[in-house]
Amino acid sequence: MTVSVLAFVLFFGSGAFMHEAKANVIQNWNVDAAILLEAETGKVLYAENADTQLGIASMTKMMTEYLLLEAIANGEVAWDDQYTVTDKTYELSQDRSLSNVPLRNGEQYSVQELYEAMVIYSANAATIALAEMVSGSEGEFVQLMNEKAAELELGDYNFVNTTGLNNADMLGYHPEGTGVDEENVMSARGTAKLAYHLLNDFPEVLETSSIPKKVFREGTDDAIDMENWNFMLPSLVFEYEGADGIKTGTTDFAGYTFTGTAERDGMRLISVVMNATDENGVGSYAARFGATAELFDYGFGNFAMQEILPANYTVEGQETLPVDKGTEDTVAIESTEPVQVLLENGQDPAEFTPELVLDESLLNEDGELTAPIESGAQVGTLSLASAGGEYGFLDESMASSLESEVVTTQAVEKANWFVLSMRAVGGFFGGLWDTIVSTVKGWF
Repeated sequence: MTVSVLAFVLFFGSGAFMHEAKANVIQNWNVDAAILLEAETGKVLYAENADTQLGIASMTKMMTEYLLLEAIANGEVAWDDQYTVTDKTYELSQDRSLSNVPLRNGEQYSVQELYEAMVIYSANAATIALAEMVSGSEGEFVQLMNEKAAELELGDYNFVNTTGLNNADMLGYHPEGTGVDEENVMSARGTAKLAYHLLNDFPEVLETSSIPKKVFREGTDDAIDMENWNFMLPSLVFEYEGADGIKTGTTDFAGYTFTGTAERDGMRLISVVMNATDENGVGSYAARFGATAELFDYGFGNFAMQEILPANYTVEGQETLPVDKGTEDTVAIESTEPVQVLLENGQDPAEFTPELVLDESLLNEDGELTAPIESGAQVGTLSLASAGGEYGFLDESMASSLESEVVTTQAVEKANWFVLSMRAVGGFFGGLWDTIVSTVKGWF
């Protein structure tokens, strides 16, 4: 890894390094902020102005999706539950200057079809309807959004509605407790972290976000074609190999934004671009998808996941742990899973060294495990230390993705009282003999 790129990975918040790194990555683009990361580990590969709070527009819907999928997973909402359209969702759904599927006042719609309208077509009234299904009102759902953002440690954020619309465009229906001029805001890093948790906690979202086109209420008088606003999907105008999500966003306040994801050769990337424009400062679909493609090209072209340590690995000189009060004096230990890292092209895997960290709470003052011990009991973790320094992650907790559990490979029963007694006697006489030998040596 070159010095400039290594410095970038470690200190992506520093403008001095960012300018040099950007020159190696991006050609002819303009964004207010951007970030690129590997989706499994959360390792950051590129970042520009990633911690500045900016408008997020309909990328907001990733949080609405997260909370809905969580409610479904918890049994609070079901896919076939029916929503009855209210005056609010009816009137908002009729505004075709916004992204919407028209809803009939008093008509019932399933959670499934409203969800598809939200994820595929960014339908705003459908999104509000789902929020009302979960919490009773959009205002109460917004409270959940901010609470979940705090739980996920998304950094600087403020959710004031469920859709990402400008509150001023909501026909006076903006959620209670919010102002007409308020907007949803978050940093590129926070947005990427939300996407990271959405994909890792509810990967099934990709089954819907990857659909290029679908007909809403097909076969009825209300049928409407929904083309996914993510034009990087297969068959769409900015098609990109491996792209399958997640959420676009466009408002006057936020500009052209996009949280994208793509997978190739078993590696998934997540990107965020905020307020993407052309060289003349004009926002456009081409600007945001072009910037995203640049990021993906950089990630897929320069990095690859590589297994450094196999499963069932033992650290040389630390293949066993001593056992106290057991039928055996030691117990063998090994890792459970392979340990992979994301390597840049040309980076030497040999710079990584295995590091065994034992759970000190399981050891006595002599560093021994106490019998009885079960086979497969976790006793620590195996990680990789690099001479090149620490990685940059979305947050430090994600470094655990480079670890494997270390477990015992066999059971060790507790020795019976007779064996323990004999050991104690042997220990006593052994200690006595050592004392005698030491004394005798002192005479001469």
